[in-house]
Amino acid sequence: MSARPLMNNADCKHTRYTIRPLFVNHILLFLLVLTFCAIWYSTIYKAPALKENEDVALEVEEDEEEDVIPVVICAAAGRLGATIAAINSIYSNTNANVLFYIIGLKNSLIHIRKWIEETQLSEIQYKIVEFNPMVLKGKIHPDAAIPELLQPLNFVRFYLPLLASEHEKVVYLDDDVIVLGDIQELYNTKISTGHIAAFSDDCDLPSLQEVIQRVGIQNTYMGFLDYRKKTIQKLGISPSTCSFNPGVFVANMTEWRQQHITKKLEKWMKKNVEENLYSSTIGGGVSTPPMLIVFHEKHSVIAPAWHIRHLGLSPDEQLSQNVVQDAKLLHWNGRYKPWRSSCSHYKLWEKWFIPDPTGKFRIHRI
Repeated sequence: MSARPLMNNADCKHTRYTIRPLFVNHILLFLLVLTFCAIWYSTIYKAPALKENEDVALEVEEDEEEDVIPVVICAAAGRLGATIAAINSIYSNTNANVLFYIIGLKNSLIHIRKWIEETQLSEIQYKIVEFNPMVLKGKIHPDAAIPELLQPLNFVRFYLPLLASEHEKVVYLDDDVIVLGDIQELYNTKISTGHIAAFSDDCDLPSLQEVIQRVGIQNTYMGFLDYRKKTIQKLGISPSTCSFNPGVFVANMTEWRQQHITKKLEKWMKKNVEENLYSSTIGGGVSTPPMLIVFHEKHSVIAPAWHIRHLGLSPDEQLSQNVVQDAKLLHWNGRYKPWRSSCSHYKLWEKWFIPDPTGKFRIHRI
């Protein structure tokens, strides 16, 4: 109020001289307020901006963790060279953030760790997990034409949620594979709503059908399950239904847990012990039949090139060179393994093999 005094005409001359310093004071006050505002703005807004950047960095780190591709693979004594070759092929052909879950029995864990740490694989991310074979007690029928198929690690795939519990999606691979494509692509396989996993359909590639006919491979449920048994008949699954190969698959761990898949697989293992519903003499495996039952109409399909199989069924080259060249994953399922037989395309496998620094494992082909 004092800055604007009541004035008459007689005071006008005096007023012209007194208003200037008041005006200057207003300017100074304005500048002071402006300076204060600038300081306040810098303190309140710019500092949180840095904090936001920090938050973004944290979010990126969390996203990177979520982007980890968990790959479960077994390390069986006597076959560790296969595990090493498979891991090397995956690691060499991707820029993805892969975390290997290497599952083994107690007698092989020290050896596989030493093999990794003393070779170029020392840079991989991995966890070594001991598998307790006691979980299989009373669940495996002792009769098998191929005793190797009864080894405990053949059933690791039944217990994925327990072995890689922190992940929502997992890639499982048999040890007798070589990955030539980017594992990220396989991991990104779409699994339909309500499905537990994605497998390779045994009726997918015409080139494989030629091999199936030539070698006599089973590719239907009839080849794995004994349809003379009422328990199998009650399933209502046509014996001509195309089977799938569980040596390579991508699994949705959330659906697996919610649908209690491990318990269902164990249930069918026990039923087989009691009723002899399937055996390795029928379809060449004792871990495949319960999966065929439990995953029936609950699985999606992976791209055919991501599972070119049957390379170990014969010592002769069964697949054309074009099929092999387009393959993103090769699987030597069968009796003839590339580390102990001159089987088909064994040189492709040998390219990824890393010699054992301890000298315990050596390629010995008959």
